Amino acid sequence: MKMTKHFRAYLILCGLSIVVHPLPVFAQNSDPSKTASQSAIAERDGQHDFDFELGSWKIHLKKLVHPLTGSTSWVEFDGTSVTGKVWDGRAQLEQFETDSPVAGHIEGLTLRLYHPQTRQWRLYWANAKDGTLVVPQIGEFRDGRGEFYAEDTLNGRAILVRFLWSDTNTSKPHFEQAFSDDGGKTWEVNWITDQTRVQEESDKAH
Repeated sequence: MKMTKHFRAYLILCGLSIVVHPLPVFAQNSDPSKTASQSAIAERDGQHDFDFELGSWKIHLKKLVHPLTGSTSWVEFDGTSVTGKVWDGRAQLEQFETDSPVAGHIEGLTLRLYHPQTRQWRLYWANAKDGTLVVPQIGEFRDGRGEFYAEDTLNGRAILVRFLWSDTNTSKPHFEQAFSDDGGKTWEVNWITDQTRVQEESDKAH
């Protein structure tokens, strides 16, 4: 009988110790600053990141003739581009046209698609010469700088492709394309585009 009483007392004490000292898994609290930072990233909506591209532009393009060969020969083009929004801004279509007295004519388009769940953009380029959408560049903007990446091939070799957008808060956005054949350790820029906004007729009237 005494043993039963002692055993009951022991169980009561064990129960009190659990209440006073909760298990570690319940006692751990996440870092508030880390949680706030993660929430800010998760809540950011980037579907308007390419709004700067809407409208008409004059384009000056520099293109490396033979990328990843050690070549330093560039050709230059001048032309225009026009970008319009689709799906209330969650997609864009850019029509691109340039000419060079040396390298001829480039006519293409860029289809930009926003993915709401990942909050990233997919950029598809097509050249009128072959009418094919290439592998999409995938990425996002941070602090006004857009970085987009894809895997592709060049002359049978596997390469990485990088798109960079900068100066997007000005009237002269800057774009660069670069290739890497060493897994991203080094990059060679092979396409540079500088844009100047064309004033719309409706703006001139005012």
